[in-house]
Amino acid sequence: MSTLQTRPAGAPGILAKARAAAGRIDAKTPAHRDRAIDGLRALALLAVPTGHWLLGGFTLDSDRALHNASPLSAFGALAPASWVLQMLGVFFLVGGYASALSFRRRTGSAGAWLKGRIARLGRPVLGVTAVWALAAPVLYAAGVPEATLRTGAKLVIQPLWFVGVYVVVTALTPYCVRAAHRLGGWAAAPLLASVAVVDFLRYGPFADSVPGWVALVNILPGWLFAYQLGVDWGEGRIGRRGGWLLLAGGGVLFAALLMVFHYPASMVGVPGEARTNSHPPSLLVLALAAAQSGAAILLRDRLARLLARPLVWAPVVVINLCAMTILCWHQTAMLAAAVPGSFAGGLAGLTTAPDSVGWIVARLAWMPVFAALLVGIARYARRFEQPWTRATAVRRTVAGLLAAGFAVFALGLA
Repeated sequence: MSTLQTRPAGAPGILAKARAAAGRIDAKTPAHRDRAIDGLRALALLAVPTGHWLLGGFTLDSDRALHNASPLSAFGALAPASWVLQMLGVFFLVGGYASALSFRRRTGSAGAWLKGRIARLGRPVLGVTAVWALAAPVLYAAGVPEATLRTGAKLVIQPLWFVGVYVVVTALTPYCVRAAHRLGGWAAAPLLASVAVVDFLRYGPFADSVPGWVALVNILPGWLFAYQLGVDWGEGRIGRRGGWLLLAGGGVLFAALLMVFHYPASMVGVPGEARTNSHPPSLLVLALAAAQSGAAILLRDRLARLLARPLVWAPVVVINLCAMTILCWHQTAMLAAAVPGSFAGGLAGLTTAPDSVGWIVARLAWMPVFAALLVGIARYARRFEQPWTRATAVRRTVAGLLAAGFAVFALGLA
């Protein structure tokens, strides 16, 4: 009888602890917290590692060095997956919304407000690049091929371009707020028109006579578009009617660009393809961002009701608290599996060429491994998101120099 009464807690016990922890997080959440915005941010954040882990692969050369590859090269039918996983439009939308509210509530100058936000973005980037600058020579001495290290460096740097762009658009918040007050929900329209003009120049009948650098003009308006929509939303200039217009208009434009103007179907770059949608952003990126933004605005109330449940809300809080850690370290998590795997030879879904259905199935099986490694890394890397109160000027300078050196290596300049 006593044996039956002393059964291990098992799953019910774990669930009870999860409910208790979720309840504590829920109780500490301020009543004014906009849970829907945090939920959208968490969704966009998780799409970044999911997309990179699913749509990025490796090949091994004769020296067992890793090189980047993509399943999109062999499976063009996977392109629609990038429409779902490319959620930077939602991220910039939510960023604009949150920045508008934060800018309105600031107690100091606009400069002080911007300095604080830049510091929050910069610390994790400086941390990951400085750590990699120290780790790379150690890994090379341990026998990791230089080609593998360069591949890894490119993957680590790859998502960090976003931080630089985000800093720039954040700095433009005061002007975005003014535009929202003057033009209302149409404040983002000139940005859309600007990208359309550049796309016409680089893809239209005069493309052969247009210099390649013209495409770079799209970088700022291309990513500022969704951010401006977010500011408009935060300032109350876009409601449900505007949400429906964005959803329908963005969807129609997206379909027209694909079917009539033959834009590449993938939202991410595909090795060997002459055209890419994301670097710099094409009009297709803005069409998708408009549709996604419209859907986000329309689903806000439903999402808020869903996130009122503590068990659903708690993971959202954790993800938002680790936002920059996820962004900066998710590629490192994948490399933490792939680099040791390269010494073992071809491991399906990890170091074999991404050119078969079997690879896709095997890669899905690797996803929990990458996630577990990211959780383990985050336990230590999370500290880079906290204020560096104990860091002396010398330590900050050394970290900056290490980060700069790693960037030079990753970009192939050394």
